[in-house]
Amino acid sequence: MKKIGVLNQGISEVIAGMGHGDQLVIGDCGLPIPQGIRRIDIALTPGIPGFLETLCVVLQELEVESAVIANEMEAVSPKMYEGVKALLGAVPIHRCSHEEFKKKNQKAVAVIRTGECTPYANIILHSGVNF
Repeated sequence: MKKIGVLNQGISEVIAGMGHGDQLVIGDCGLPIPQGIRRIDIALTPGIPGFLETLCVVLQELEVESAVIANEMEAVSPKMYEGVKALLGAVPIHRCSHEEFKKKNQKAVAVIRTGECTPYANIILHSGVNF
């Protein structure tokens, strides 16, 4: 059994297989997931697991070069926005409309669906390199 890091098999497998520039999406429970994109559904009940706690765990294993969020997050869900900024630190955060975000997630390696119910609690993480 794995001792540390992400214990979820699907998430661990996806992160281990990602290359530079690949996209991983972490989404709230309502984010549409396009047909043909791998769905890793970890939602148990409304709010569990949460978006920020899921992002925190993923960031422990994934080298992130940049991220994308919807413009709407800051105005509609400011606490979520502040949490994302705090977790990402110096990682550049790009913005787009929520409609554009949903189009961008069609290029993801996978979408992790959380139990989060906060509006616009979605992020696209662009894989970086650690050397």
